[in-house]
Amino acid sequence: MTSTSVDSSEPVEITPDSAALAHVELLLNGAYPLSGFMGRAEVASVREHGRLVDGRPWSIPVVLPVPSDLPRGDAVTLTDPEGAPLARLAVTERWRESGVTYLAGPVTTIERPAHGVFRRLRLSPGDVRERRQRPSDPLLCVVTSTPLHHSALAEIHAAAHHLAEETDTRTPTSATAEVLVLVDTPFHDERTMHAVLAARSHLPAGTQVVAVALPEYTPETAVGVAQGFGASRTLVEPVERPEFGQAELHRMLAHGKPLPGWFTPPEVADELARQWPPRPNRGLTVFFTGLSGSGKSTIARGVSDRIRESGRPVTLLDGDVVRRMLSKGLSFSKEDRDANIRRIGFVAAEIARHGGVAVCAPIAPYAATRAEVRAMVERHGDFVLVHVATPLAECESRDRKGLYAKARAGVIPEFTGVSDPYEVPDDADLTVDTTEISVDHAVDLVLDTLRSGGWVA
Repeated sequence: MTSTSVDSSEPVEITPDSAALAHVELLLNGAYPLSGFMGRAEVASVREHGRLVDGRPWSIPVVLPVPSDLPRGDAVTLTDPEGAPLARLAVTERWRESGVTYLAGPVTTIERPAHGVFRRLRLSPGDVRERRQRPSDPLLCVVTSTPLHHSALAEIHAAAHHLAEETDTRTPTSATAEVLVLVDTPFHDERTMHAVLAARSHLPAGTQVVAVALPEYTPETAVGVAQGFGASRTLVEPVERPEFGQAELHRMLAHGKPLPGWFTPPEVADELARQWPPRPNRGLTVFFTGLSGSGKSTIARGVSDRIRESGRPVTLLDGDVVRRMLSKGLSFSKEDRDANIRRIGFVAAEIARHGGVAVCAPIAPYAATRAEVRAMVERHGDFVLVHVATPLAECESRDRKGLYAKARAGVIPEFTGVSDPYEVPDDADLTVDTTEISVDHAVDLVLDTLRSGGWVA
């Protein structure tokens, strides 16, 4: 870990990543007892002792990672993903750890944040205090990233009652505590908030529901943010009944089965069914990956045609076509290849959001970037990964575009399989090798997988 001096220059702009953007909002709205991003000494104190340098208890490292080539300067403007300026960072320290560059210093508001879903419910601790009906009563703060089912609702009622009894021994039978539910609501994802709001009538009377984007969902982060909102006690992620967890819930939704009344209120069941319709009506991305010449584009085209015949809307995002249209101008460097795959993932996720099917066929050689695409898509629909595992020798023998020959001659640098690696998926839902089977057979194998999963008839 190193730290360096800061040179004076004009302010530069950066858009923080999602975690740092969440920190920015929590710094600006007063949920953190901090003036800005931490330097290395403050981070070390938090990690080692659970305290700030001045001795106050605090468990969240509040850091701002920046590009290593960011120009040095006394100030940086922090913007949201749409480019709107949010805050000014007065840089007091530039430091590095594990190859990552960080900036530290106080932040001041430029404009109130406008980016992110459920902006009307992204209240500050001050807003919450003003809206409290009984400010002198204790405050139970519930922090959740999942819907509230009957067991969680019962736990909330019990915790509120116990907190009230502990703080008011005069009339324990009529003692009350106010409840605040902080819903971890990423800037791009409204689903959990909709599900929590569906359960609102089952929460204690007067409960406030507030959207927050947590930089990461850990008990330490949840408790720290809850304290910033004035919690007398914090309940983190109320439990679900173990015999009916997330896997069973999603299985029932995928097959169009109603959720049992003993498990969740009907309003929550209806909302979850709306968010996650049966698989034949759900957004889907079929993502093919494999070496150039493996046959993935041909198989993807056949799969796309067959799904279209079943009546589902389909968009084919072939690697070569995307390169000409969506990613024109990008090179074949690792950075640009990753950008190309992320663009494909963004489009596929939007298609899934609206219930369509995207069939994608890029090379996508890197596991981390494929994982990013899966995460983007699974916010809105389902993701099926098909590895077309035709060996390099077979792909090179086909070489109808002459790309391997050019790569071997050094004309094409950083060519996957020759001068750049291909990371074999360990999470593929289906693996096919076109060396010994026909394209029609490969298409049938993919369709069989989609039928058995319930996505197509």
